Amino acid sequence: MSGAAPKVTVAIPVFNRETYVGATIESVLSQSFTDFELLVVDDASSDGSCAVVESFDDPRIRLHRQPENLGVARVRNLCLELARGEYLAFLDSDDLSHPGRLAAQVAFLDAHPDHAAVGAWSQWMDEAGRPLKRFKRKPLAAEDIAAQRLFRAGIENSTAMARTAVIRAYGHDDRYDIGEDYDLWARMAVDHKLANLPQVLVLRRTHEQATTRLVADRKQRQRQAIYAAQLERLGVAFTERDLERHFLLRRMNKLGFVPDRDYLDWGEAWLLKLQSANRSARCYPEPAFSKVLGSFWLRVCWRASRGLGWHAWRRLAGSPLRRWAGVGLWQDLALSAPQPVARLMA
Repeated sequence: MSGAAPKVTVAIPVFNRETYVGATIESVLSQSFTDFELLVVDDASSDGSCAVVESFDDPRIRLHRQPENLGVARVRNLCLELARGEYLAFLDSDDLSHPGRLAAQVAFLDAHPDHAAVGAWSQWMDEAGRPLKRFKRKPLAAEDIAAQRLFRAGIENSTAMARTAVIRAYGHDDRYDIGEDYDLWARMAVDHKLANLPQVLVLRRTHEQATTRLVADRKQRQRQAIYAAQLERLGVAFTERDLERHFLLRRMNKLGFVPDRDYLDWGEAWLLKLQSANRSARCYPEPAFSKVLGSFWLRVCWRASRGLGWHAWRRLAGSPLRRWAGVGLWQDLALSAPQPVARLMA
């Protein structure tokens, strides 16, 4: 491709996605915003993924064939290196973008020069591309995204558009092959404002593939390493057991975990410890961070009440975190409440 650089590079890393990548490309080529290049980086696929990409006759498509498999973090860094656009938008090779996605995110970044990136909400679809009644709504404001980074990613990578020069300066840490995007956005949120648009702009495909114990264990270890880096910056002493319990905080429901008295004691002490450390280190914005802590304390008590009954609720009522629990709850409810969203399918 020659001529002036495009406004946006849409980057799609591909590895053995012959079945889905064609629909993903079509969703990009159907954008209402047209000043973009579509950079497809094939990570040494062994199927027909490249043939599918080459079947499209559109000068905006750039296909880069990687001769040896790099893995997810390094291939995404290669996307950053090859991007020519002022803005870079990631899209996973089995997901779909709403036709207005690029226009909405370009408009936001143009209007907010103090923000480094903007994401959006997403909706799940099944393997056949049928939308499900499952949504992923992320916090909208920069301070809320930054406040949550010790617990979860504030932006979904497949919905993100960032200023290329900024995201290139951070890059993905290739020590992580699971959660490398969480680590990236957590590090960026230290120095830059990030936001999300309150619209569903991406359909994310869910695959009916069971997660192996080995993969689950690796995911947990890598998440805990990312937590550890943040805790060290916060100045909080911790043990491996603390990291394991911290990992549980936002996975209690998914894992069917019911806290006992010991976990309840640890949870309150741990969250108060984080709050106290942040008063000195100021790593996370307040009062947004205390709201997040209060919300997690409420969840711990609610889950614990299944086994401990009123003891858990008495602990909630007697805790210094109770003043933040209600505020955090209302914030979570407001985010999860049904709202009008942009539809991907007519």
